[in-house]
Amino acid sequence: MISSIGLSIQFLKKEVYTGSHNGIRYLLRKEEDVLKVCVYPEPYCFEATNNDDKTWNEFPFSPEGLNKALLWIEDYQNQHPEKFTIF
Repeated sequence: MISSIGLSIQFLKKEVYTGSHNGIRYLLRKEEDVLKVCVYPEPYCFEATNNDDKTWNEFPFSPEGLNKALLWIEDYQNQHPEKFTIF
């Protein structure tokens, strides 16, 4: 499972959070009252990755929404292993 050590709703109120786990990269950010989450394949950073390779989802901006977002990232990776190669 993706570790959320140091990641909190308070952090996301002010900063964008990016990370990677076993071939998948992800970005979490607050937009208005929504937690927007993007997953994309390695090896490139968010800005260098083609928009067609990015998948977005939205969650409530709350601690529960953050937990759901982290579970969604893991589930998405498990459902689409062909998209994510470990470098």
